[in-house]
Amino acid sequence: MDTSGVSAGGGRSSRWPWMSSCALRSPLLPISFFFWLLLAAPGAWASGYQTCPTVQPDMLNVHLLAHTHDDVGWLKTVDQYFYGIQNNIQHAGVQYILDSVISALLVDPTRRFIYVEMAFFSRWWHQQTTATQDIVRKLVRQGRLEFVNGGWVMNDEAATHYGAIIDQMTLGLRFLEDTFGSDGRPRVAWHIDPFGHSREQASLFAQMGFDGFFLGRLDYQDKNVREEMLKMEEVWRASTSLKPPTADLFTGVLPNLYNPPNDLCWDVLCADSPMVDEPRSPEFNAKQLVHYFLQLANAQGNFYRTNHTVMTMGSDFQYENANMWFKNMDKLIRLVNAQQANGSRVHVLYSTPSCYLRELNKANLTWSVKEDDFFPYADGPNKFWTGYFSSRPALKRYERLSYNFLQVCNQLEALAGPAANVGPYGVGDSTPLKPCLHWTFDESLEVGLGVLWRPYPTHILLAEEAMAVLQHHDAVTGTSRQHVANDYARQLAVGWGPCEVLLSNALARLSGSKQNFSFCRELNISICPLSRKSARHLRATFDPDTGLLMRIENMDQNLSLPVNQGFFWYTANTGDAESDQASGAYIFRPTWYQPQPVSRWAQIHLVKTALVQEAHQNFSAWCSQVVRLYQGQRHLELEWTVGPIPVEDGWGKEVISRFKTGLKTKGQFYTDSNGREILKRRRDYRPTWRLNQTEPVAGNYYPVNTRIYITDGNMQLTVLTDRSQGGSSLKDGSLELMVHRRLLVDDGRGVGEALMESGTGEWVRGRHLVLLDSVKEAAASHRLLAEKVVLAPQLVLAQGDGALYHAPAARRTQVRQFSGLRRELPPQVHLLTLARWSRERLLLRLEHQFAVREDSGRNLSSPVTLNLQDPSILCRTCSQASPSPTCRRPLWQPTSSCTAPPGSNGNLPQVPFPTLLLPSWILPQSHCSPWKSVPSWPQSNGKNTARHPQEVEMALSPPLVVATHKNH
Repeated sequence: MDTSGVSAGGGRSSRWPWMSSCALRSPLLPISFFFWLLLAAPGAWASGYQTCPTVQPDMLNVHLLAHTHDDVGWLKTVDQYFYGIQNNIQHAGVQYILDSVISALLVDPTRRFIYVEMAFFSRWWHQQTTATQDIVRKLVRQGRLEFVNGGWVMNDEAATHYGAIIDQMTLGLRFLEDTFGSDGRPRVAWHIDPFGHSREQASLFAQMGFDGFFLGRLDYQDKNVREEMLKMEEVWRASTSLKPPTADLFTGVLPNLYNPPNDLCWDVLCADSPMVDEPRSPEFNAKQLVHYFLQLANAQGNFYRTNHTVMTMGSDFQYENANMWFKNMDKLIRLVNAQQANGSRVHVLYSTPSCYLRELNKANLTWSVKEDDFFPYADGPNKFWTGYFSSRPALKRYERLSYNFLQVCNQLEALAGPAANVGPYGVGDSTPLKPCLHWTFDESLEVGLGVLWRPYPTHILLAEEAMAVLQHHDAVTGTSRQHVANDYARQLAVGWGPCEVLLSNALARLSGSKQNFSFCRELNISICPLSRKSARHLRATFDPDTGLLMRIENMDQNLSLPVNQGFFWYTANTGDAESDQASGAYIFRPTWYQPQPVSRWAQIHLVKTALVQEAHQNFSAWCSQVVRLYQGQRHLELEWTVGPIPVEDGWGKEVISRFKTGLKTKGQFYTDSNGREILKRRRDYRPTWRLNQTEPVAGNYYPVNTRIYITDGNMQLTVLTDRSQGGSSLKDGSLELMVHRRLLVDDGRGVGEALMESGTGEWVRGRHLVLLDSVKEAAASHRLLAEKVVLAPQLVLAQGDGALYHAPAARRTQVRQFSGLRRELPPQVHLLTLARWSRERLLLRLEHQFAVREDSGRNLSSPVTLNLQDPSILCRTCSQASPSPTCRRPLWQPTSSCTAPPGSNGNLPQVPFPTLLLPSWILPQSHCSPWKSVPSWPQSNGKNTARHPQEVEMALSPPLVVATHKNH
């Protein structure tokens, strides 16, 4: 915990801190700039901070947050939850929740409600009448229905890749913008159920322009310390590369996870007594409940620094009968506030997270700064939620492959244009993997070089929005029931079909040839050569007695490191004398701290060709590995196969791949955060409190999204993964990754079934890529290789004897090679997204992928300047955009700064990329959509009056800039 302070406001005045108005000169673009633009609230009646209820400045204000937490799949499938099917499993019907809440809000204008999951809300919305939609729009405009977070789902933060997080947030936020305009803008990030919180997630939220971030789950030891030190709310400085306050985000911990206080749950799913305020009734309990509430409020207020506190009034799938909740809260508010006449200093009110956040900012306090993350999470002694880092590895890999495939689909759709959607192979699109617009061919409008296309709304089947749904915190985590996991996989499979048609159409369009394309979804693409160079860069040596890897040498850098690698398994605990906690889908708890070897030796078979050398290792009937090295390759590939894990002996097993070296690592190792920045870890240590370690193995496991490494300051051993896994370094010089788990009992966290996968999930194949480098060269190696792993080329097979394709817009000759770039981008600059945004616009995201001072060997951490108007770079270039006059955003620090979009001086000039920056552009095809204004935010002038921006002509997405492109 950094003891330095960040203050809200300036001086003693009760005001929001503002970025000052300034001339737009700098072309540097934090993500947050675009969200300021896209999410501003126009007009005096717009929803926003100005619609917040009145508080009592000299009292303890208790903000009641009426909410429901609706998992997008967990014990039931997405459709079962929405329609209220299989209520014998769990009583939950989201469509009825939303129906009931809207009706209840209309009864009393003081009532408020917040909603999160756009996957459910968008489906419900499209089933409503125009009259109902108008009513909902009015509630949103008045701030009585507030959207928080705004993503398609509330994504997990451990097993998700940052690119997939951005994509799922784009889907939800774009729906809100298209449906409600700037009135629907979420101002607060709301992650109340994910099982630990990553620093990169906070960085993304900060750059997206959120004003605050509220968490539900927090390690029990961490929470105790925070309550004692009054640090339940602070500023999270979520990047070491982005200059503050770009990645600063005010973060608060909710007092009771996300549940209502004990005895105050008034839902059909609860057993608490309603508030009976009739004194003559023998069930009269109002006086007792009011007294209890006042005691609770004052006790809770002692853990927070201002005269404001929150109570979350709702929980999982609650408010199916919203009248029960609101009728009782109406009574509670009336009766508690009536006690003010008797000297009570407690004021209770309906509120929202953004209104609560506004009051905290107005308090003008200096807040402590946090710079690490919230992993691993434990909810009690011996209860570390580190098992889900590795649960259901087959599904985790399928999700990562689908992310890759979706990017390929998006890029070819953008490059080939409408011909990709309808062509010789039929109708294809990427909507089953991502919601967007469909385009239909209209023969009557065929003109010029091609055809015209008419947009029609997507038939929204949310069960098919697979990639977005898979980011949910019970999906990619592997913490759902088996039939739900099967349904997640089904959604991904459904999404691949139309994308394959799209790819075929696009390839025919770009190549001028119609081939019999073949997609091998289960093809082991790792056998495809990455290089055919003859130079030798790496050498691996195996022990002739054991058949195990014993040494890796980097020939280029003259490095040699003894490395012993093998497979082991931890015996899963089913409860013991110390604790009844068992290992399960969420929890990792081994019976013994030392794992058992699958085998102390391996049968080995060597294969050598001019292209590749392989060592085939067989450890047991259910565990094998191929160690592979291509000519010219600078990393060692370990392709492992594990399963079905035998459990007939009555022991659940958690299988790891362990690397043992002689490196002196001083108890330290490093893991990535959602595939982006790197965090240092120390065994048995937490930066923000003195840890009482109860599980030396599970308590030292961290999420590994793409890589983990150890170093002695000179040499670095890095292992890259092909999916999210749990990993650690439990001894100096060692490194381990959990590859598979099969367990016999449930861990008591609600799933109600053991993690005993059947079918394809029993047997798992994956890859670890191993790098040995000097510290000076390591970042360049693992950064660039990780990009190639996550976004690998998509292999499509054809015999090569296809006929010429003579469609209107197709080429007249066959083309063997095509690229959307005329020359390579600099290695630091990564093309994160190229996708069709609408019929006339494309979405382009570029990022600088190196951290500050990360690479000293090739100087790849330096900023890069890229000229998007240079026709030698892009096949389609950007033209000028109108300047914007000001930029404003409330921040939790006293200084102000200003950044500008490309084109702020009247054209689209060279674009510098500072490290770890994620700028993006919307590229209209037919005309330039000028900036109307850059939004301001509610600003105090001493009288608490707000300035309101003009409407902004923009579609909603993560970072966007309006520009145009020309065809060359």
